[in-house]
Amino acid sequence: MGNILAIVGRPNVGKSTLFNRLIRRRDAIVESTSGVTRDRHYGHSQWNGKEFSVIDTGGYVEGSEDIFESEIRKQVEVAMEEADVMVFVVDGRDGLTGMDQGVFNLLRRGDKKVLLAVNKIDSTGQVHDTSEFFQLGVSQVFPISAINGSGTGDLLDEVVNEMGEGKPEDGTELPRVAVVGRPNAGKSSLINLLTGKERNIVTPVPGTTRDTIHSKYQGYGREFMLVDTAGLRKKSKVTENVEFYSVIRAVRAIEDSDVCVLMTDATRGFEGQDNAIFSLVDRNRKGIVVVVNKWDLVDKPANATKKLEQSIREKTAPWKDIPIVFTSVVNKQRIVKLLETTMEVYENKNRKLSASKLNKLILPRLLENPPPIYKGKVIKPKYISQLPTKFPAFAVFCNRPQYVKDPYKRFVENQIRQHFNFHGAPMEIYFRKK
Repeated sequence: MGNILAIVGRPNVGKSTLFNRLIRRRDAIVESTSGVTRDRHYGHSQWNGKEFSVIDTGGYVEGSEDIFESEIRKQVEVAMEEADVMVFVVDGRDGLTGMDQGVFNLLRRGDKKVLLAVNKIDSTGQVHDTSEFFQLGVSQVFPISAINGSGTGDLLDEVVNEMGEGKPEDGTELPRVAVVGRPNAGKSSLINLLTGKERNIVTPVPGTTRDTIHSKYQGYGREFMLVDTAGLRKKSKVTENVEFYSVIRAVRAIEDSDVCVLMTDATRGFEGQDNAIFSLVDRNRKGIVVVVNKWDLVDKPANATKKLEQSIREKTAPWKDIPIVFTSVVNKQRIVKLLETTMEVYENKNRKLSASKLNKLILPRLLENPPPIYKGKVIKPKYISQLPTKFPAFAVFCNRPQYVKDPYKRFVENQIRQHFNFHGAPMEIYFRKK
């Protein structure tokens, strides 16, 4: 599975500042998509060529100054259970506090690597302030300043050194399909129907599924790994450690999948939380199929399907090339259609196009509709090719790539989607100098 770094510590020691610094490294380089909703407490980072997820555990606990020690205990327990490496942040100005000692004693009981970062060491003259933290019994202390970044390189060197290779845990090369969505949308029911086993406890209580469960699926000439995740919830409801745990698990499942089946509840419509999960899938560049489940329970006036489809596409804009399947898992309606669509999306996500095809079909469209003139500068596309990435990405070579804006990149993407089948697959367009 993918690697997860958890940042833990008592309130106001600078966890969020460190978190923001770590994820900005990747956001500036990799995340060029505008308008993607970013969760404040979950993100990606990369260091020395290794990518990993970063979780700011404090982000899931309400309150700040008067935070309960029991809440911190929950954060720590979750981090110990789920993260691969933990960075324990303390405040170099405050010195070692009783609460620091208590949190560290908890961390030490686990079998995960814990790195001690002493924050707010803004100058070399303050490094001696870190010596008292050796009382915790650690062999190494990392003096850092989360605000100006000093010392974070040495810390990250050690973080990635401690991380594994992050390979899929089942060791198979089969397509990996993650079933995601809010609690009680019908995820476990779908998996039970497909596998023919009561693998998960299915009850009408939201949040029953606490873990991710992998099931190998074979049927209708298809074979893939099914991943059922704990329901994602709004952060305001993630108070007990079980819920926080399930959020990390769902994040991990999305990251390690090829295609995500986003299950929504027809009786509730496509709400803000559904859109947040969609953004999470989009941010990770996964294929997606939106499933409107419990369609049998809804009063359907004329054009109901078309209207709901249109509403979903408006909410997920600018990405509109998304398959939407209306199902009733209980009544086994359109399940085969869902499977066919999911596998089609997997194939589309892995589709490779030759440069000759692209330049024959797409380049003429770009020459007919070149990018807008910018400050008197004419931009002329010259060549287009697909990049060797895990999802469809294309490079358009031109004379002045720095002047090409997002609306034109969307135009190029739409041209490619019109000519080739990338339905449900993410796509990125880059402009580069020839």
